Amino acid sequence: MDGEDLEIGCLKTQGISFSKDTHTAVKDEVTNNKNQHIAGQTFCLCLLSLAQQISVKAAIREVLAKGQIIKGAREEVEIPLFSMVLGKWLGSSLLLLVGFSMNALGAFLGINIGTDVSNMPPASDVVAILKANQITHVRLYDADAHLLKALGNSGIEVVVGVTNEEVLGVGESASTAAAWVNKNVASYLPSTNITAIAVGSEVLTSIPNAGSVLVPAMNYLHKALVAANLNFQVKVSTPQSMDIVPKPFPPSTATFNSSWNSTIYQLLQFLKNTNSFYMLNAYPYYGYTNGDGIFPLEYALFEPLSAVKQIVDPNNLFHYSSMFDQMVDAIYYSIEAYNISGIPIVVTETGWPWLGGTNEPDATVENAETYNDNLVRRVLNDSGPPSQPDIPINTYIYELFNEDKRSGPVSEKNWGIFFTNGSAVYQLSLSTSDQITGNSSVTFCVVRQNADSNKLRDGLNWACGQGQANCSRIQQGQPCYLPDTLQNHASYAYNDYYQKMHSVGGTCDFSGTAMTTTVDPSYGSCKFTGSSNSSSGGALLPPEAFGPISPQGGSPSLQVSKFQCLISAICLALVLLSLSERCI
Repeated sequence: MDGEDLEIGCLKTQGISFSKDTHTAVKDEVTNNKNQHIAGQTFCLCLLSLAQQISVKAAIREVLAKGQIIKGAREEVEIPLFSMVLGKWLGSSLLLLVGFSMNALGAFLGINIGTDVSNMPPASDVVAILKANQITHVRLYDADAHLLKALGNSGIEVVVGVTNEEVLGVGESASTAAAWVNKNVASYLPSTNITAIAVGSEVLTSIPNAGSVLVPAMNYLHKALVAANLNFQVKVSTPQSMDIVPKPFPPSTATFNSSWNSTIYQLLQFLKNTNSFYMLNAYPYYGYTNGDGIFPLEYALFEPLSAVKQIVDPNNLFHYSSMFDQMVDAIYYSIEAYNISGIPIVVTETGWPWLGGTNEPDATVENAETYNDNLVRRVLNDSGPPSQPDIPINTYIYELFNEDKRSGPVSEKNWGIFFTNGSAVYQLSLSTSDQITGNSSVTFCVVRQNADSNKLRDGLNWACGQGQANCSRIQQGQPCYLPDTLQNHASYAYNDYYQKMHSVGGTCDFSGTAMTTTVDPSYGSCKFTGSSNSSSGGALLPPEAFGPISPQGGSPSLQVSKFQCLISAICLALVLLSLSERCI
């Protein structure tokens, strides 16, 4: 898209008209700078600055101060815009616009990838599992180079993490923060779709001595992103636990721990000023097990409540159908207590352990399956909690694999929804008819983890030759050629042979390099023999999502009308934000 197209698109979405001279000046400047890859959102910001009854030259200075790249226009223009609306209404309107844009694309479910695993699969295998289940969003707890490289060109949106051990150094030095961004973010973009940086993990409650440098660390990282012109692509936030709210019920009176007032206020101001989001780790499992029987198990598991067990906020009479919604709302009200609004919440961790010790009776496969199955349904209905019904709750499930190397009780090691060989711990359904993971009626034959390469090569050659497997789809240019690895090609060939021959005695062994699984290994347009998946069936996650979302947009299948609505919402949100900076 060239500069003129960007300008016209942005003008149409806002209903703003410019004088002919200004139109020409702006168009020329954008066209002259087209080699600098001006993003649509960037250009919208420029036009919005131009629309504030100031000279074009002054507007451009303001845009340059924000780290943008349009420069040099000369004409002046005065354009009446909106009547200025101040205070709380402005923040609420901005939050509604965020919700509107989130609804335009639908909520998403992502997954956390912890690496305290004694038999951690190679990064390429991890990505293969993600693709096989059409997982489109992941959160890493660090910036693992192998995973970030393997995620390249996958289209999967990635949250990278500054570890708790790194927070202090990043928060005390702008140069350290800049080096971190250059090494762990800029060097992987654009092939790896990094969309956010999570600074630490529950810093204020787990390492309170680092609390004083948390917001400085976030500021330094954001400034480094601005310097690299990545601040629209990558947002900065920090995950916090529910422990930061001493009394989450009733939600309407919830407040943050007052001992952190100054830090939390600075944190919220940062999130608002950078159009970022609040990262929340919400665990109804702990809310229930540590709740001394105050709330019923059904409430923690999203299960229906009987008439005598209804959970109601006595101050506003809002009914809460789940502890998950109650926790999210408690944070919204805690933010509101600072007279701040317009910050959406993304749940960066939630889940349920499937195995516990003798003193952990609620950590069961049945409860874990019930919780996560209901969580999927809850999140994908695209609604928010009672106080913010129009703001979907984008959520990351904890976690991909069981982290058996973690210390603590048995339950701490058993939150994963997959084993490291790619098989599911338990069945997880998107609906009563759509399967996500777990026990399919079809058994697939795939490469065994850490299989010997020489035996794999022999097995692949035998399957495609004497075994008469149809290997045409793993030839160059065909749907299953990429990723171009021996493991991927062998899995496809092994499975094709197995599907055709197992009914007459064919086995899935191939000299010990193969194994059976009920997890459909199909991905994208590569459909393995025996798969009942349609082009989008069997998916854990919807193909499109918002927050964090890359500014390039989503897949070509996204309906144009929804995309136009999203752009309109973004531009209008920027108008309101810009006015708020000038008038409040």
